[in-house]
Amino acid sequence: MKLLLAAIGRLKAGPERELFERYAKRATQVGGSVGVSSVNFREFDESKARTAEARREAEGRVLLDAAGRDAFLCGLDERGAQMTSAAWAQEIGRERDAGRPAYAILIGGPDGLDPELLRLARSRVAFGAMTWPHQLARVMAAEQIYRSFTILAGHPYHRV
Repeated sequence: MKLLLAAIGRLKAGPERELFERYAKRATQVGGSVGVSSVNFREFDESKARTAEARREAEGRVLLDAAGRDAFLCGLDERGAQMTSAAWAQEIGRERDAGRPAYAILIGGPDGLDPELLRLARSRVAFGAMTWPHQLARVMAAEQIYRSFTILAGHPYHRV
């Protein structure tokens, strides 16, 4: 199975980018040992459409195209489930074991994710009830991907 983290907006140079890259590298290194053939991180420009609705729609199409038709879609959404790290790892592992070709984690732009994309998403995850800047949400997602892989591998990185 392939894993994709696709996000609207670009991380600029600085501490958030450095931290993101640290966890992205770790996830990429561990992924193969847990049956994840590739780990990809993709950024896309924000839509220039005039309304929030039109921007969400355009960005949703970009994210869906990046994920591919057969991917399990997981939208990061403030109204999503507040999963434990172990539960998210279990979800990723379940999709891997079911032969799913890809698991795609999708992060919308400043206006959020398109409602149609959220409707298609089989999973919605929230990183708590607070609103997080997109830069930090991306760092947290990369860390949780790495943590999920270590949980699936039985590695001691994850301690309860």
